[in-house]
Amino acid sequence: MALLRGVRNSAKAVLRLFGRRKERREVTTILITGASAGIGLELAKLLLEGPHRLALTARRSSLARFAQHGILPSERVMLLPLDVTIHDEREAAVRAVEQRWGGIDVLVNNAGISYRAVAEHVTEAERITQLDANFLGPMELIRLVLPHMREQRYGRIINVSSVGGMTAMPTMSIYSASKFALEGASESLWYEMRPFNVSVSLVRPGFIHSDGFRKVRFTDQGQRALLDPNDPYHAHYANMDELIEGLMTLTFYTPRDVAETILDVIEQKSPPLWVSGTLDAYLFNALRRLLPSGLYHRLLYAGLPRIWRWGQHVNPAAGPLSSMPPARRPRRDPK
Repeated sequence: MALLRGVRNSAKAVLRLFGRRKERREVTTILITGASAGIGLELAKLLLEGPHRLALTARRSSLARFAQHGILPSERVMLLPLDVTIHDEREAAVRAVEQRWGGIDVLVNNAGISYRAVAEHVTEAERITQLDANFLGPMELIRLVLPHMREQRYGRIINVSSVGGMTAMPTMSIYSASKFALEGASESLWYEMRPFNVSVSLVRPGFIHSDGFRKVRFTDQGQRALLDPNDPYHAHYANMDELIEGLMTLTFYTPRDVAETILDVIEQKSPPLWVSGTLDAYLFNALRRLLPSGLYHRLLYAGLPRIWRWGQHVNPAAGPLSSMPPARRPRRDPK
């Protein structure tokens, strides 16, 4: 892992020196959502080393984290309360930046949440909460900042998606739905804004070494199924939980690595629409494009942990994961 990380860092250094043309703008105004932790915080730290004006946002309950990391308001730093699901806070944040600095040149939609549940264990309210945070809120922020970008004929929209935005996983249906929606809207927006010199990019991180998996929300029914070995979906949750924790613990990518990728997108003269944030995201994308869809999905299904145990009937009297006899077809009466 150390060797792979060293090779990767060397390749990134070469690309930065020779492979990319940078945008020649001395100072831009950048708004980052979810900037008090994880990828957003690491991106804020990187940008503080440069000349840009930063509007760093977080939920009110998380604003104190900025001071803990030595980030304080200054001539070029604003710290703003923003829950992307709240209409008034979205408008207030954009208006505050416009009043002080004239408008937002770069929007980084980084904030989001992740629900874990099989489709049967999600209520309508939980689906709306997931979509609000990962799709509806970010798209409304985009709508608010576009007039300034369009009028000055320059801007950057950077949406932090996920490998889950191009390939779905079991127990992650509504999370993937929210990211798939964000990707579809971003692709359409890429065409719409290109005549105005406003670029749109989707950064797709895969698994990163962080405690992010501990912040994943289970729906109420999902939490009960995870804790109940007799639930029909218990194996789905238990095995996926083990897989995700293992992958996020073993990977050598960190939030800092993804933040550096986003910084590259901000600085590039002509950033692409799709950007892989980690190697596994790049590999998933390549496999999805190169393999026939039937083979691709069969390979992923076969790779799920202990998949042979999923869906087995649970009979508390007979012990966990006892087999259910095959269903019999009803007999037809002879005519």
